[in-house]
Amino acid sequence: MRALLLVTGLALACAQAGAQTATAGEAAGRVIGKLGQAVAETPIRSAATTRSRVFSTTRRFQYLIVNPTRHEGWLAVKLQNGRQGYILADKVARLPYDVRMDAPAPTAPPRGNAASRTGTSGRPAVDEMLQYSFRYVGTPYRWGGNSLSNGIDCSGFVQQLFGKVGVDLPRTAAQQALVGTAVERIEHLRPGDRLYFWEHRRNKIGHTGIFLGFQGDGRAYFIHSSSGRRGVQTDDLANPKWRNLLVAARRD
Repeated sequence: MRALLLVTGLALACAQAGAQTATAGEAAGRVIGKLGQAVAETPIRSAATTRSRVFSTTRRFQYLIVNPTRHEGWLAVKLQNGRQGYILADKVARLPYDVRMDAPAPTAPPRGNAASRTGTSGRPAVDEMLQYSFRYVGTPYRWGGNSLSNGIDCSGFVQQLFGKVGVDLPRTAAQQALVGTAVERIEHLRPGDRLYFWEHRRNKIGHTGIFLGFQGDGRAYFIHSSSGRRGVQTDDLANPKWRNLLVAARRD
């Protein structure tokens, strides 16, 4: 029987286990690993060697719960049946989020209270919002949709998530791009900044997402509701497809 991966769609798929992603500074819940994303179809093996038995094969962009091992070049993967598998480390993008057991749902600060959205540690409410956003990975894209669970478009996704931390944004990406403090350079981006992309077909800003952070391997992830079959997913801003379309970034 093929072993099932613990993370399947990131509600964090673990209805049984109750796992949720969390920012590194959040104290609640027991950390069971780091959030990872397969960058290619890759076998999950029974041991840290390419000669070992294959439990399962990941899909590209599939989410995983991973941990370091003493075996160079390998990561451990949590499996839904309680077992542990192994995957080549260079086949996994490690995202800047812990996966925790029984993490509480975030609570929004009072609307309009800017002080509640910032603090000495940075922007804790925005960090909490980023954690919360991962619950909806896999939600289908729906043009004009407003349901985080049943279907939503890119600007609706950004609008609703920021609304949960007291930031009121317009409905469309082009309108949203006019609100907030401009971030002029890519290297100045911070987690929680809003990203806006040009749409050549309509000759205007037509897409948006939320920046998640820079990685040590040069990747720079953002989360968005992507049209087509993918829906809410993360993507790499370092990918020329996205970097060349980025025309604005805003911070609240």
